[in-house]
Amino acid sequence: MNKPRQILRKELGPDESLCDHCTAKCCQYFALPIEAPLNFDDFEHLRWFMMHDRASLFVEDDVWFLLVHTQCKHLQTDNRCGIYETRPRICRDYTTDECEYDDSYTYETYFETSEQIQEYSHARFSCDPWHPNFRTPKPGLPILY
Repeated sequence: MNKPRQILRKELGPDESLCDHCTAKCCQYFALPIEAPLNFDDFEHLRWFMMHDRASLFVEDDVWFLLVHTQCKHLQTDNRCGIYETRPRICRDYTTDECEYDDSYTYETYFETSEQIQEYSHARFSCDPWHPNFRTPKPGLPILY
């Protein structure tokens, strides 16, 4: 059985509400800005974050974010808010004009596993934090005879 196609925002009638078709993307996670990692130890802390279930990291415009994939405990099975009248200010300020209902955006940089963070940090720094760089030295200028 085929899943029904998601209606596009531009296809809504004048009396229709986007909320009637919502998949509640914004209620399935939260993202917190974090300090940008500057050294091997910073990346080790990020790797620890990533060892926890349902966590990922992304970077946008040089800002690092911890993304926690967890559903709001007040989200109902119809994707509506169970405490709509008393919802927090951040929810009240979030409008359908700016929501990610039909957004297919991908992040500039995205990490899903602790192994990805480890590989990335090893590419930026030495596998051994006491050595400044594990890459081969930059070649000198060629000698011309």
